[in-house]
Amino acid sequence: MDEQKKNAPRRGLSFVVGGEVSLRQDAWWWLVVAIAAIIGLLVILWPVPFRDIVLFARDGILVTILVTVASYVLIIIVGLLGGLGRISKNKLIFGISSLYVEVVRGIPLLVQLIAWYFVSPVIIQKLGLWLNSQALIEYRVNPVVTAIVAITVCYGAYMSEIVRSGIQSVPKGQMEAARSLGMTHFQAMRHVVLPQAFRVILPPMGNEFIALLKDSSLVSVVAVADLTRRGREFMAAHFNPIETWLMVALLYLIMTIVAARVVSYIEKRSKYERY
Repeated sequence: MDEQKKNAPRRGLSFVVGGEVSLRQDAWWWLVVAIAAIIGLLVILWPVPFRDIVLFARDGILVTILVTVASYVLIIIVGLLGGLGRISKNKLIFGISSLYVEVVRGIPLLVQLIAWYFVSPVIIQKLGLWLNSQALIEYRVNPVVTAIVAITVCYGAYMSEIVRSGIQSVPKGQMEAARSLGMTHFQAMRHVVLPQAFRVILPPMGNEFIALLKDSSLVSVVAVADLTRRGREFMAAHFNPIETWLMVALLYLIMTIVAARVVSYIEKRSKYERY
């Protein structure tokens, strides 16, 4: 009898929605630990060349993270504006947003990176000659800033479609109910529609971040000293492609899996049940 009383509260809690106590952890974190262990063993057992590669590429890792995070923050802003433009009843705003999405999605990211890096300085310098502005005439491109801008423009088009689909997935009755309570269209969109839409689009937004982290390796072609470029430089100096690209691949892999686990955690925290 005492044993039944002892277990009664725990059984009762299991019938409360959200009251279950889950002791199961995300098993994929063990893969992160395994990859980190492999990297550690390679560095300890074969310091030449694996430790040398890590030390040489550590600033490239920071640049990769910087480009990815900075671009993603701007991508969310551009995607939000583009997504709202794609559902706008204003024909001009809708037309500009649609043209942007359709044109940018049709050009590969690598081509856009090269175009922004080589074409934009020429245009700015020509504009400086036309405006007689010495600052514009002497403009020199910043590789990191240019890469962030190019990635933002490219991925912003895809994010615009994600945001648009998320907004359109919210039942129209939600907007009508908000307006009937006296909210303006902006207030209803901000406080009612967008919070529900972002819950829906959170998984694809997370996938975009992971894809962006991998595609950031393309910025190495426009003189950005990221992880991939550092790997190429180390290989060219020491002629050991197997060791170099094995370590670079492991570093990318651990960053990608950690990002995926964080995204999965955020999804679980923001998940809600529908009845």
